[in-house]
Amino acid sequence: MDGRLEVVQAVPFGSVELHLVSGVTLLREDAAVFEAMLEGWAAQQRGGRNLQAYTVGQRVHAVRRFQRFANAYPWEWSAAGFDEWMTDQVTVHQLVPSTIRNNQIAIRQFCDFLCSPHYGWADECERRFGSHPVQVCHEWNTRVHVQENEADPRRRPLTRQELQRLFDRADEEVETRLRAGRKGAASAYRDATLLKVIYAWGLRAREAIMLDTADYYRNPKLPDFGGFGFLRVRYGKASRGSPPKPRTVATVMPWAVDALADYVERVMPLMQGGQASALWWSERGTRLSQRSLNDRFAQLRDELGLDERLTPHCLRHSYATHLIEDGHDPVFVQRQLGHAYQSTTGIYTHVSEEFANRILKDALGRIPNLLPEGMEKQ
Repeated sequence: MDGRLEVVQAVPFGSVELHLVSGVTLLREDAAVFEAMLEGWAAQQRGGRNLQAYTVGQRVHAVRRFQRFANAYPWEWSAAGFDEWMTDQVTVHQLVPSTIRNNQIAIRQFCDFLCSPHYGWADECERRFGSHPVQVCHEWNTRVHVQENEADPRRRPLTRQELQRLFDRADEEVETRLRAGRKGAASAYRDATLLKVIYAWGLRAREAIMLDTADYYRNPKLPDFGGFGFLRVRYGKASRGSPPKPRTVATVMPWAVDALADYVERVMPLMQGGQASALWWSERGTRLSQRSLNDRFAQLRDELGLDERLTPHCLRHSYATHLIEDGHDPVFVQRQLGHAYQSTTGIYTHVSEEFANRILKDALGRIPNLLPEGMEKQ
């Protein structure tokens, strides 16, 4: 000890020295190194960037698919091989634009990771195989993100008539089971209430599934809503590398309060497991799964003959659209949905022709002599 402080350089997550043991002969060297690369990349994303396990798993899966398609390892990859994979995804598998973009992002980031001198993989490949990874994704061979919304245009909000038919069909199932003395009336009531809650508070599927009874509380300005004046959403959609983003949603639909209060008082105790506070229970006494919600929605949708591409998320789109049509301020709707940008809320909003005509009439009515014939000012 000479009195000087020794600075210890921490080894970054994903480094080759953390995932490959030096001086050990590998039975299948190429495959073993590739697996170590994936382990290192996953560790770098989880530990260094704090990404969710699901996101990391999807990206690793995309890299594995490209490796199998190219029948080559990363130190042998080329832009030409990547182009062939993209062609296969577009023409053979006909993947949607968002999936193709996610696959491109995964390969680009994996190549960036391997080529970075901070992690040592390029030098390791040069030493072992006489070659090193290169970036195969470039601006000229990846999809340009020219618009914010790349969702399937057939996924749309439900009209008010379709929404009413959906709720009526769910309620009819409860009555049918009760009259026939069949099991499952409580679960049918639960499903009918869950669909109404998703719509009436503009929730994503996971946000709704993860609700607890304690997430609702009073709004002193609206005492008629009882304990359901506000909803605290604790499992909002997270940004990359961040925990779930919470938000508070103000209750705006009185009929939904009546439906939820009736469920909590009369039905939930019949299904509740132990003393846990989950709002939605399965028949086994556990928290209801998102898959059960998706399956139930699909069953009702198909029975009504609606488009098969409609999902529970369309109820959230319907909520945004109907609030705008009912005259709510767009900024208020944005806050209710938890969007950082109003442009995102605009993607959700598909106002009806009647609403658009009403807005047009109001605007033209303020300009003398410009109101078209047949659109009388009221």
